[in-house]
Amino acid sequence: MFTGLIEHLGTVSSIERDSGGCTLTIADSAPILPDCHIGDSIAVNGACLTVTEFDKEAQGGWFRVWLANETLQRTDLGERKVGDQVNLERAMGAHVRFGGHFVQAHVDTTAVIVDRKPDGESLRLLFQLPEPTAERPSLLPYLIPKGYVAIDGTSLTITSVHDTERTFGVMLIKHTQEKITLSRKPVRATVNIEVDMVGKFVEKSVHAALSGGGGEGVRALVEKVVEDVLAKKGIV
Repeated sequence: MFTGLIEHLGTVSSIERDSGGCTLTIADSAPILPDCHIGDSIAVNGACLTVTEFDKEAQGGWFRVWLANETLQRTDLGERKVGDQVNLERAMGAHVRFGGHFVQAHVDTTAVIVDRKPDGESLRLLFQLPEPTAERPSLLPYLIPKGYVAIDGTSLTITSVHDTERTFGVMLIKHTQEKITLSRKPVRATVNIEVDMVGKFVEKSVHAALSGGGGEGVRALVEKVVEDVLAKKGIV
């Protein structure tokens, strides 16, 4: 489990590809390696990856992770080049403050930056989600204004949602811009998206209740909400 609060920016120092995927070496990583062990999870641009090798004593420190083709297809990591910076976060410890939101670092899809505008010292970014498919349905039901979304692993508050255009926006304050890679990405760049998992659990519970597979209490609550909405619209 992660919080979406980026700890450090690492640098891709080597990429080794084969038919099964690729190995990334992330350099300049010493600040997050003091308690590192083989098999630990580190979120790289929001994708939970397993450390296969590391050296915290080397200059700058480095670690290696393996990416299967599935990960390369679902994230922006297949587009990274040597010299690119990436957002890094270690898995959350039980003793730390919880300042972001619940992030699994299981990327749901990618989106494209379609607009970026300065707003004083802040930066407003607009993203467009891909057309939904049977294999990958729309994520828009999980995106609401003032809700959470993880973009390249960064926990951010949604400022706007436009369902018909498949777009949503966020705003980065100056401090955040300096600590993550997102503020440097241009229009048309790809980003990793993970929606708030709480919304997924709520949706599943509602579906189960309405289909008779959930608890009676949940079903009764859903029915009451629907009745209230219909009453306000004068339908019942």
